[in-house]
Formats: sequence, structure tokens, C-alpha cells
Amino acid sequence: MSFDLHGRTQRLELADQGLRTFEAVVLDATPEGIVLSRSAFYPGGGGQPADHGVLLWLGVETRIVGIRKGDDLYLIPAEGDPIPPVGTTVEAAVADERRSALMRTHSGLHVLCGVVFRDYGALVTGGNMEPFTARMDFNLPEVPPGFKEAVEAACNAEIQADRRIDVKVLPRKEAFEIPDIIRTATNLVPEEVDDVRIVDIVGLDTQADGGTHVASTKQIGRLRVAKIESKGRGFRRVRLEIGD
Repeated sequence: MSFDLHGRTQRLELADQGLRTFEAVVLDATPEGIVLSRSAFYPGGGGQPADHGVLLWLGVETRIVGIRKGDDLYLIPAEGDPIPPVGTTVEAAVADERRSALMRTHSGLHVLCGVVFRDYGALVTGGNMEPFTARMDFNLPEVPPGFKEAVEAACNAEIQADRRIDVKVLPRKEAFEIPDIIRTATNLVPEEVDDVRIVDIVGLDTQADGGTHVASTKQIGRLRVAKIESKGRGFRRVRLEIGD
């Protein structure tokens, strides 16, 4: 199956992260989930939450408040909202402020990951994000003096450098020939995946990733390291905030 398909749905956001509106046909629909022929809604994964948005059809609006992944991608309608019949053509819109905030936040996490790996050799052991706030865990045995301030300064220097963020898809064998392509302590790319999506902050961080990102680091804004926490022996949690 093509990397840009999930079940019967063509995933438009993987190729065009700026796409916010699109047209699609309803393939299946119940109050528990709506399946579209094509979708620009990011379904969630890799710590990035799913998009929200609306479907417009025959003068009616259906709010989308989540996405469930199974054999198909199921867009979760708001409780009580009308459900479009199978075969209906809908105009869909991704909630722009939420998606754009998550793109900035996700790219900020990749900058953080690149800086901590480059300067301290630490791998990621976990992470999560919401719009403009996130955390990333590292296998860092000790916290060097001045770590918080040094990491924040280095991240913001990389952001101001306006590094291009490229996205490409490579065959699995070619992707895994890239040095340090996996920046997590455990390889999270399933064995059955033949094509690997690569996000490259040019000159800083190249890794396998399925999420959405801004086009260059300067679009992230200002990164603040809010807190460093110990999460057990050898594991540190870095909490960050993204602002203008």
C-alpha cells in the first residue's frame, strides 16, 4: 500500500502541510466515525495530537473533534452533530490556528532533539505536545551545570538561523543508511513499513517522522525551556513553550 494511504483514505497532509481545505466523498459514516475518500486532517501520532475542523455539506456543518485510527481513518464528529450520508461530497476545513500551532511546536521539538543530540549525545525516550507547549524525555544520566540556559540559547540560535525544513520519502533501506536517522532510544518504525518519511532540519537534525512541520526554523518563533525534571535514574524531561 502507498505510504500516503490509510485504509481507503488518501492522506493529503503528508505531501502538503499547508493544505487546510479540501473536498472529499463520504465512504462510511456513523456517530462513531466518518471515513472520507481523502483527508488533510492529521490523525495524530509521534506525540502530535490529531487535528480538529469541520465538514460542510448541503448547508449543514459537522464539527470534527478527533480521529480514530483503525483499518480506516475515522473522523470523530462532535456529539449530537449531523452525520453526512454515504456518497455525500463534503467541503472540509482543518482548524488552522490549532494545526499551525502544533506545526510550530513539533518543529521546535525537533530543534530541541537536534541540539541535545549534537551537544550532549542523548537520545529521546518519549515526548508529547499540545499547541505551543510540549515535553521531551532524554536518556541523560547527569544534567550538566547551566544545561537549561545553554539548551535554550542553542535552540533559539538554530531557530534564528532560519534553517530549511525538508520532507521526503525514501525506501526503507535507503532511509536507514542515513547516520543517526533514529533519534529515539527504541526504533519506532514498524518492520512492515517499506517507505520512510524523513524530516530534515538542514544542517541540524534528520530523522524519521510522520508529523507536520513548518517550512523553516524561523517560523517556529521563540523557544523557552520552561523546566527540567528528573524522571528516574538517567532520564530527564525537558518542558518547553513556544511563543512569538
